[in-house]
Amino acid sequence: MSTEPLRVLGVIPARWGSTRFPGKPLHLIAGKPLIQHVWDQCSQCQHLDDLTVATDDERIANAVKAFGGSVTMTRDDHPSGTDRAAEVAEAFPDATHIINIQGDEPLIDASLIDQLAADLKADPELPMVTAANPLQPGDPLLEDPNVVKVTVSTQGEALYFSRSLIPHPRNVPEGLIYYRHKGIYGFKRDFLFSFVEWPPSLLEQTEGLEQLRALENGARIRVVFTDDDSPGVDTPEQAAILHEQLSS
Repeated sequence: MSTEPLRVLGVIPARWGSTRFPGKPLHLIAGKPLIQHVWDQCSQCQHLDDLTVATDDERIANAVKAFGGSVTMTRDDHPSGTDRAAEVAEAFPDATHIINIQGDEPLIDASLIDQLAADLKADPELPMVTAANPLQPGDPLLEDPNVVKVTVSTQGEALYFSRSLIPHPRNVPEGLIYYRHKGIYGFKRDFLFSFVEWPPSLLEQTEGLEQLRALENGARIRVVFTDDDSPGVDTPEQAAILHEQLSS
């Protein structure tokens, strides 16, 4: 009996429009567009069978092609990067798993992406995987609503995601560790298509976190722990700080 070969597709969503940082994917950091930094990191992965930048903007597409990257053009009406990744998956019918990689994390650890891919391939029933890095009690990031936190079961699966501090520290037992969620997701192909067909859930709308849609629909989300705390680039100010770091 033959089995379907497992193939992992890496998708890097990139859009021009951004309230805080229009044109962010093409912003130059240490001489290269931001999106190229992400591409270069992903190109080091050992477990991605295909890699493409998903965009609806010709300027981004042309820049990616100029540095030798692959581009898949998508519609311009997607409400999220996950929806964009699902459209791209349709163009790669052999992909059994899809990893949605943030296009604004130029220092993303290639080994982390490989770990997500390996976990998906090792468990044929696993619908979704993501990552988190530890934060110690007292870290100022814990109070930042822009930093998403996640609580995890003893089986290593997500219990809840929130912009608030979770768990609430009514007591602080020895060994308590908080976890910062990293916005990278891996999906089993059929689950990804189901996910984008579900309507936004109540908790998702309340927190503004689409991964809660999976939990509200009873899906498991494996959490891979990592020491990778590489920053994303959300503002021109953050881009300037990273430019100085990479240029020195």
